[in-house]
Amino acid sequence: MKTYSAKPTEVESKWLVIDAEGLVLGRVASIIANRLRGKHKPMFTPNIDCGDHVVVINAQKIALTGKKLTDKIFYWHTGHPGGIKERTMEKILGGAHPERVLQKAVQRMVPKGPLGRAQLKKLHVYGGSEHPHGAQTPEVLDVASMNSKNTRRV
Repeated sequence: MKTYSAKPTEVESKWLVIDAEGLVLGRVASIIANRLRGKHKPMFTPNIDCGDHVVVINAQKIALTGKKLTDKIFYWHTGHPGGIKERTMEKILGGAHPERVLQKAVQRMVPKGPLGRAQLKKLHVYGGSEHPHGAQTPEVLDVASMNSKNTRRV
């Protein structure tokens, strides 16, 4: 018996579109990371890019559970004395680039290194409901129907 190992020429990648409106951030990020890596396919090989292209729309309408919107704080330092800065999740989602929240969540779930960077190039996140990838005829992936916990109940 031999272990099957996929070759880069054998890999076929699809295009998927996910509507993130009302979806819980961590749950949708883990689903996207698995799709980007190709772990949902039976031919998954860890050292080959087997994943699909994922287009995410309505990223600014993503949901967070609990009080993370106001209590989750991101810190960074400018490098100057007294240069510690902070920003809440609410400010990031209400700012100019709300799609970066989902991008960073997925980035932290894929491998670090050249393969992970190549897989992240297949992620296309848009804050609004429009995307320029209609020519690729992406299939709709309904994350909300996969599990009842994937959506935020109010």
